Amino acid sequence: MAPRLAVALLCLVPSALAQAPGAAQSAYDALRSKNYDAAIAGFRLAIDAAPANPALRKDLAYTYLKTGETEAARDQFAEAMRLDPADEHLALEYAFLCYETKKQAEARRVFDRLRKTGSTATRATAEQAFQNIDQPLAQEIARWSAVVAQSPKDFSAQQELAQLAEQRGELETAAEHYLAAWHIRPAERDLLLDVGRVWQALGRAEQATAALVAASRGSSPRVVEQARELLPPRSPTAIEFRAALEIDPSNLELRREFAYLLVEMKQPEEAEREFRIVAEQAPQDLAVAAQLGFLRLEQKDRDGAMVWFDRVLKSDDDELIERVRDALRLPAQRRRPKAPPPPKEDAPPAQEIGPKEMGERSYKAGYLKDALKYFEAAHEADPLDFPTMLQLGWTNNAMHQDRTALAWFAMARRSPDPAVSSEAKRAYESLRPAFARWRVTTWIFPFYSSRWRDVFAYGQTKAELRIGRLPFRPYASVRFIGDTRRTAGAAGAEVAPQYLSEDSFIAALGIATNYWHGAMGWAEAGSSLCYTGCETRGRAVPDYRGGVSFSRAKGHPIGAESRGWFAETHDDGVFVSRFGNDSILYLQNQAGYTPPHLSGLRTQLYWNVNLTTDAKSQYWANFFETGPGLRFRWAALPPSLVFSVNLLEGKYLFNLGNPGGPTFTDLRAGFWYAFTH
Repeated sequence: MAPRLAVALLCLVPSALAQAPGAAQSAYDALRSKNYDAAIAGFRLAIDAAPANPALRKDLAYTYLKTGETEAARDQFAEAMRLDPADEHLALEYAFLCYETKKQAEARRVFDRLRKTGSTATRATAEQAFQNIDQPLAQEIARWSAVVAQSPKDFSAQQELAQLAEQRGELETAAEHYLAAWHIRPAERDLLLDVGRVWQALGRAEQATAALVAASRGSSPRVVEQARELLPPRSPTAIEFRAALEIDPSNLELRREFAYLLVEMKQPEEAEREFRIVAEQAPQDLAVAAQLGFLRLEQKDRDGAMVWFDRVLKSDDDELIERVRDALRLPAQRRRPKAPPPPKEDAPPAQEIGPKEMGERSYKAGYLKDALKYFEAAHEADPLDFPTMLQLGWTNNAMHQDRTALAWFAMARRSPDPAVSSEAKRAYESLRPAFARWRVTTWIFPFYSSRWRDVFAYGQTKAELRIGRLPFRPYASVRFIGDTRRTAGAAGAEVAPQYLSEDSFIAALGIATNYWHGAMGWAEAGSSLCYTGCETRGRAVPDYRGGVSFSRAKGHPIGAESRGWFAETHDDGVFVSRFGNDSILYLQNQAGYTPPHLSGLRTQLYWNVNLTTDAKSQYWANFFETGPGLRFRWAALPPSLVFSVNLLEGKYLFNLGNPGGPTFTDLRAGFWYAFTH
């Protein structure tokens, strides 16, 4: 076997959920002592270790009920029911909690199933519960149907009838009245979302897509984000745009985007028709006026183009004016100086504080709910106030409402103020990968080891797919593991040459969980494809890997603006089929000090304490090492590019078969770089 010092470990930079030995027992002990917070934490760790155990989820659900967290209990019962669908008592508990948490449609569905398929006792309970839900719904539907028949323009009646019908499973009726309610109040964009969702449940895919495309182009960031979650991960087609406009013909944003798509599709006549509709309803839209002029100019109709260009040339939009003059082949116009601001008048002795200022004060004081309320009021008063949009993004982000925050940051990126747009863009790019349908992450880690007098390189490119709100992502991965020397020892020596790395590309398909408190899990199956020295190892070998990972850091990281102490840990447990189905535990710990910045140079001084061990007690996978280290980077470089130098003294824990001595010294120098698309 090769002395896979770094190969078995550093190349397997994986991800996973941390688990604690005896977590279930600790949870039950905490539950007996009524320490419910500790019990919940213990049950969650135990579930991470045994996710297919329905009993643990049931006990966690009952513990949540003791703390009053009804919705969390309901969700755990749902998972337990999925794992053990034959447990009728479990299904009853879930259905009753659905009813308590206002999910009447789900409660009615489960009770309906149990009253038809359950045991005698279960049927009786489920029948009574079903009738308790169904009969009031039927009576309310009849009552509101009568109101709608008398007053079809009554918005509240239409909306109430739609919601009741959806709860009773009458989806055709629900869709009809959601649509009627929206026609009465088109500003209520949530109703378009309801229409699309119900049409999806009915299997009307084309109609559902049209409604959701219309909902995804509008003024409400929350509705836009939710609609895009329900849509396919691509841009709408021309057919889908047309269908959406049939539902929502007054949606100028939708029509404008469709018109630009027609321009790209080389359909100028249809594009001009759509742009004209936008221009008639929004004459202040200078970009549309300019686009109409460009389309007329392409048709050699200079007079027709000038009708639209005159709007732009008389405006204050210098950038758009230059584009028009360039299209007309006119000389560049000297930019007009902006008019000086009017002289300030004496301020009144007392002035009421506006919602934006109140929002800023509440945000600074930590009253996030109040801040959100004030910023939303400020946005309603001035929908084009981009700094308010940015503040709405930060406030929602601080409240862990990252989907809504992402939508606000996306809007604030369009600010004409470079400072606001730049900050919003950074925030958007930071949040976007977590919600993107596809996420591609690449990392590389080359380093030199004086112990082996060799340069090693490890890297991985991983494309992950997000599926709705599932807590895991499937992925496709290609790893690289290699070195420059390939072997240690000479061919004629008593000890046979030993490979220092796998010299392989590893292609695999896998699945990885979301992060939870710095922890996540992963598993993959693939094939190791060697690119050199394949005679003794085979060119393609099956490769199965998986594990758990935990990372946590405190104090001042290398990018911090202030100096101070820091500590961090990176712990991985990995199973690798290619190493004789071995499991390896790798613990890396650093603690040290981040000095003040020296011009653009940022550094960290620290001490390493590392431990590696495996299940088979192989010498190359069992050692302890410690020693000083230095990290450094320059501010002008990407934040994820970090150089490191470590001087380590190590000691093997087992020496059977070890061709070297029981101790070693190693100087390792390299860099880490990662990026995400």
